[in-house]
Amino acid sequence: MVRWRRRLVGAERLPVLVRYGHRSWWVPAALCVVIVGADAATPHSFAAASWLVLVPAVAGGLCGPVATSVFAVVVIGAYPLLDGRWGPSQGLGVFFLVVAGSALAVPLSVLRARAARYVERLRGAAETTRQVVLRPVPAGWGGVDSAARYLAADVEARVGGDFYDVLATPYGARVILGDVQGKGLPAVSVAAALVGSFREAAFHEEDLMTVASWLEERLHRQNTLSTRLGATEERFATAVVIGFPHDVPGEIAVVNFGHDGPHVMGRGGVRQLPAGQGSPIGLGHLTGGLPPVQRVPLGPDDTVLIVSDGVTEARDRAGTFFPLRARLDELAGRSDESAAITPERVVDDITTAVMRHTGGRRSDDCALLAVRRP
Repeated sequence: MVRWRRRLVGAERLPVLVRYGHRSWWVPAALCVVIVGADAATPHSFAAASWLVLVPAVAGGLCGPVATSVFAVVVIGAYPLLDGRWGPSQGLGVFFLVVAGSALAVPLSVLRARAARYVERLRGAAETTRQVVLRPVPAGWGGVDSAARYLAADVEARVGGDFYDVLATPYGARVILGDVQGKGLPAVSVAAALVGSFREAAFHEEDLMTVASWLEERLHRQNTLSTRLGATEERFATAVVIGFPHDVPGEIAVVNFGHDGPHVMGRGGVRQLPAGQGSPIGLGHLTGGLPPVQRVPLGPDDTVLIVSDGVTEARDRAGTFFPLRARLDELAGRSDESAAITPERVVDDITTAVMRHTGGRRSDDCALLAVRRP
């Protein structure tokens, strides 16, 4: 039902050389054809054969060592045949320039290939990290339908400080979505710590308030460790934890750590739950307590959508924020009253709208999680 890997990476705009790297040899090949054609088509007084030195140079920047060597050999062999055929001869000086350029292109392609393999290993490590923090969730896990999408502001980093999870527990499904303050590796470390704590606490503890206290304590210990290691600031995280209790199918339990209120979509339209009145995770010692557990009625086909602030604060070229509520109202208005608004549809629609609104350029990570009790 939910293809989580496609949901995670399907909307990323990878660099052109990453997407079409296996076809990069087309560029120097086309350039070689263009140069030969230009030499044949231009007047005799114009000689373009010397431009062949560009072919191995371009191949060295785009292709691997083998392809670059092939183009170097082709150019060195073709230049004596083309020199003077459709234009004045350039002499041995230009021929030696072609040979030198071809010879330099091969070691440069070797160095570029090594750098590319290193970057690929880093991408693999980043993907592994994301699979740990944002693990795939089977369809119907915990007795709920769910769909999620993560859009990293830095495509190469592939993971940031936003996190979410869907958990099957003896007390019903429990979900979390949060946003760690800051960026980079420290934010990823905090996200991993909170997700790991949630997976243990939410499974073993029946009381959602106890789960909240686990998260608060975990981040406190994480900050203490980071400070001892030289960190100059403590991290905190906004988050929403929702429980779908088995024994009360008509309501959900919500703990909101200073996060934007989730949106509930159903046949009656769209409503937004109150924003978190309590402090973010990690700041409970400053406010003297944790946010309360709120009981919220939920219709039989209502879908709950939680997003990080990367969605609500996404801007277009003019600096206009993404109109999330207006988009949800539009989606609800387009829906057939006899059909439920599924999590997959909500996540797909909002993700597409955010990408269109920002033109694919985002300054912050975006995380979306939609859940519905079937």
